[in-house]
Amino acid sequence: MRLTILGGGGFRVPLVYGALLADRGAGRVTEVVLHDLDAGRLSAITRVLAEQAAGVPDAPAVRAVTDLDEALRGADFVFSAIRVGGLEGRAADERVALAQDVLGQETVGAGGIAYGLRTVPVAVDIARRVARLAPGAWVINFTNPAGLVTEAMSRHLGDRVIGICDSPVGLGRRIARVLGADPREAWIDYVGLNHLGWVRGLRVGGRDELPRLLADPALLGSFEEGRLFGAEWLRTLGAIPNEYLHYYYFNREAVDAYQRAGQTRGAFLRDQQARFYEELGDPHAPALDAWNRTRAEREATYMAENREAAGAGEREEDDLSGGYEKVALALMRAVARDERTTLILNVRNRGTLPELDSDAVVEVPCLVDANGAHPVSTGPLPGHAAGLVRSVKAVEREVLAAAASGSRAVAVKAFALHPLVDSVNVARRLVEEYTRVHPGLAYLG
Repeated sequence: MRLTILGGGGFRVPLVYGALLADRGAGRVTEVVLHDLDAGRLSAITRVLAEQAAGVPDAPAVRAVTDLDEALRGADFVFSAIRVGGLEGRAADERVALAQDVLGQETVGAGGIAYGLRTVPVAVDIARRVARLAPGAWVINFTNPAGLVTEAMSRHLGDRVIGICDSPVGLGRRIARVLGADPREAWIDYVGLNHLGWVRGLRVGGRDELPRLLADPALLGSFEEGRLFGAEWLRTLGAIPNEYLHYYYFNREAVDAYQRAGQTRGAFLRDQQARFYEELGDPHAPALDAWNRTRAEREATYMAENREAAGAGEREEDDLSGGYEKVALALMRAVARDERTTLILNVRNRGTLPELDSDAVVEVPCLVDANGAHPVSTGPLPGHAAGLVRSVKAVEREVLAAAASGSRAVAVKAFALHPLVDSVNVARRLVEEYTRVHPGLAYLG
C-alpha cells in the first residue's frame, strides 16, 4: 500500500513514519512517497527516516519527489500536511494581527483567516488533482486550518477527504487519565469544529464520569485544561473545552501575552527549524538525534503564552508526545483493512449537529470502517457553544467564498465577522497589510 505525504519535507513527517514502522499488520503501508517543493528539506527528512528505519525489517520504502502529479499517481492514501508560505508566512500572520491588537494564531482569528486565504486555493488544486490522478485514494488532511481546508477539499472529493487533529485526542486522554479510566475503553462525547470543541461527557461502562471530575477542584487542577481555564470556569461551563478555546474565553490576556513575548510562536518555529535544516546540511550530522532534540524543545514550548497568561506552569511530560500520527495510522488501518474503530475526526456534518447544514465540516466522534468515517449523532449544543460554532462556521464560509471569487470585499467580510476581530476598519487594515506581505494573496482584487 502506498502513502503519499504532501509537505514531505515537513518537520513532523518522522512522527508518521515512526508509526508506520511499528505497524506490522497485513496490508500495511509498504511505500512512502514524500512530496515537497523544497528539495533540501526533502533530503533532510529522508535522512531522518533512513536512520529511523535502520535495523527495522521490511521498513516501508521511501521515495522523495518534487513533482506533485508524480507523487499522487498510484497513491492509496494521501496525507496532506502542507504549509503555504512556510513558517515565514506564519510569523507574518502573527505579526500583522498583533500590530492591530488582535490575535494572530495560525488557526484562530485573524491569523487563521489569513492562513486559510493562502491555503484554500492550493488545497483545492490538490483535491482536483487527486480526483483526476488517484480517484480511489483517501485524503487525510492535517493542513491547517484543518476544518476549513477539509471542507474546501470535500467540495471536490466528497467524503473521501477526512481531517484529523491531535487536540481532541490529547484532551480525551488527559481527562481519562485523571479519572483513572483507560482512554481506549472510554467514549469521549466531543463536539464542535476544529480547534473549537468541548468534551461534554466521558463514559466508561455506560456511566458518565465527567460530573465527578467537574465536582472535584483538586482533580480539575491536576491537568492541562484545568490549569489553563481554571476550575471555576470549567464548572460554570459544565464541559471541558479544547485548549484553543482559551483564545476566545481569555482573549485579552492571550493577546497581551503574545504582544509581551519576545518572539511569536511562528517566529520561534521558523528560527528553530532553520537551525535544524541548516544542521542537516552537513552530510555527516546525526539526523535523527538532531530531529529528536529539536522536537523536544518544540513540544515543551507549545502554547507557552497561554500557559503564562493563565499561570498554568509547564506542560506535563505525558503531553509532549503529540498523537496525530497515531490518529492517522488508526484511520488508514480502519479504512484499508476494515478494522473498525471510533475516532474524533473532521467530516461533513450529515445532520450530526442540527445547528449546521449537511455539508459543513465538523469535528465529532466517528465510526470508521472500509467505507470511511461516519459521524455519530450528538445532542444539540448549549446556546453559548451553538452561537460560537455558527459564527465561526459563517466566517469559514466567507473565506471559502473569497478564495473562490478572489473578492477583496468578501475577504474583508470574513475578517470583520470573526468574533475576535472587533472592527470593520481593523478588518480592512488586516486585508491591506496581509495582501502587502503575502504574494500568495495577490489574487484578492
